[in-house]
Amino acid sequence: MATLILTGDVNLMNVDDPAVPFARVRDAFRDADLVFSNLECCLYQPPGGHSFHNEGFFADPAIGGEALRMAGIGAVGIANNVNYGEAAILASVARLDAIGMPHTGAGANLAAARAPVLLQRGGLRFGCLQRSSVYWPTNHEAGPHDPGIAVIRGHTAYQVPMHKIRPEIPPMNRPGIPPVVVTWADADSLRAFTEDVAALRANADVVVASCHWGLGKDVLAYMREIAHAAIDAGAAIVVGHGPHYSLPVEVYRGKPIFYGLGSFSFHTGHGGRQHGDWIGMMAQARFDGARLAEVGFRFVRHNDRNETVPCALAQEQVEFEDIRKRSEAFGTRLSASGDAVLVELG
Repeated sequence: MATLILTGDVNLMNVDDPAVPFARVRDAFRDADLVFSNLECCLYQPPGGHSFHNEGFFADPAIGGEALRMAGIGAVGIANNVNYGEAAILASVARLDAIGMPHTGAGANLAAARAPVLLQRGGLRFGCLQRSSVYWPTNHEAGPHDPGIAVIRGHTAYQVPMHKIRPEIPPMNRPGIPPVVVTWADADSLRAFTEDVAALRANADVVVASCHWGLGKDVLAYMREIAHAAIDAGAAIVVGHGPHYSLPVEVYRGKPIFYGLGSFSFHTGHGGRQHGDWIGMMAQARFDGARLAEVGFRFVRHNDRNETVPCALAQEQVEFEDIRKRSEAFGTRLSASGDAVLVELG
């Protein structure tokens, strides 16, 4: 039975000892056939230094690369909002290539950014690809001849509620009634994404669609649209990341969607601020042949040394009840199994 581990945001800024961040999860990683993570930093050192007030998370290339290698991470996604800037993206890709770390989601041009990872592990062909809907308007999205990340554009509109679609919405005759925020995926970039998923599925037993998206704890309409489209096109599992929160889980057509795995290894954020006592999720899926037999997750936090620490579920009952109730809104049932949370596939 092949095992796949999926993690949320890995940011290795200010790490000075590559053995530290993943010391507490290294055994679990090594027991898995494949670990796929969202690498939320570039392995790059700007020649003139870098202000934390400017966009981009840049980690020491030697230390960051060694941390990934020592952890046993098998592949990374690099399409996200902080893998920013031509020089940083190209240097980071070169460093990943130098250490033999497969990656997807960014590259020297659009074709390279859209290219998936395809790996043979545990008797299965695993295919992974990543897109971001959260990115900057300049020097970030890959073009036919331009470096950058692969994206799925999202759109936003603000609608005066004409109908009582939720109990808390007041009648529209009330002055000052707030708008309803409406989001949807751009049709052309969504079509390109699903074409890539379908093409990958033709060559892979298991396809993982990884998406950088979101705003706070909300699962927005465009996120569900993208996730459902990915599964319709052949993805076996969809994982989201971006907001530093644990978001609900949905099961669609018997396939799991983790809308937000939260932080996994994340010491320093925007403005040089240390992240507080965040909680994330380490998702784990087991396959019987190409059939998804079991899927679930463990909560993780970090300690004062910046180690990612798997949590005892008994100590995370508030978080468990919160995500259980929010997942129920999507018709998904979660159940405790020791320190793990299992997703009932139905």
